Formats: sequence, structure tokens, C-alpha cells
Amino acid sequence: MAIPRVWELIHSFKAECELRGWKISEHEDWVKAGDEYHNFLWIRTIHPSAFKKIASEHKSAIKEGTSYKMVDVAYTAWLLSEPPSMELLQAIAENPELSKRTALYDLSCACSSNSTCTKFNQTDSVIFKEFESFLEKKWGVHFKRMRDLAVANV
Repeated sequence: MAIPRVWELIHSFKAECELRGWKISEHEDWVKAGDEYHNFLWIRTIHPSAFKKIASEHKSAIKEGTSYKMVDVAYTAWLLSEPPSMELLQAIAENPELSKRTALYDLSCACSSNSTCTKFNQTDSVIFKEFESFLEKKWGVHFKRMRDLAVANV
């Protein structure tokens, strides 16, 4: 089964989140459960230094009516359409604070006949766990852990 593009996955997942009573944004890719914002960033690839800078900020502008407000983002999931570099994996593995707040999903294999993707998720995010379950149940995507790959190649 061919899975849709990343933005279509996020849109479909957000619809399921809304059914669960979680707040979603119509225009941005975040889900709010309780008092915590869970942000989804989809990119092709990112340089480790840019990643560290963005990931360490924990802030995001959220549209509220016709204006924006800054909020603290509890968790951020990076949805990659290309495999992450070993430097990026090491940057996360070496920083416990990033590991607790940041998840990486390499979805580059999801569109091929091999539906096994890699993930690095050591967060406590109920939203990200639900996202993984959503991908597995609805699209047949299975995950193996990136951490095992990063440690094996260090």
C-alpha cells in the first residue's frame, strides 16, 4: 500500500487527534494535548548545527485569530524524507535534553515496497506514540530504532 505524502499524513493524523479531543491547528502542524504542544516539522534533510539551534529553542509562533503568540513546545518530531546523517543522530544521542524532547522519523522508505522506517524517539510524548501507532495501523509502516544504528556506528 502506497502511503501519501508527508503533509497528507499529518493532515490525516491531525483529524484523528481532533476526534480524540486534542486541539489541532488548521494551518500549522502541531497538536496540543493537555497543556503541551507537540510540533511536527517535515523536511528533506537538516545540518546538525541548524538542527541543534532550532531544537534547543523550544518556542514556536502559534496563530491565534488574526495574530500570533509564542508558546513553549514540549516535544518536536522531525519527519525526514531522506535518511539523517550520522552526525545528526550523534548530536541527539549525545544530548539528553534533546533526546527527551525530540523525535526523528526517517520516512524515506515508507513510499517504497519496504515499509520499514527508522525512528529515534525517547520522548514521553503521547502524541508521537499515537503517530507511530497511526502509521503502523493505517499505512503498514513499521519502525526500527535509529538509536541502535547510531550506537553501532559510533
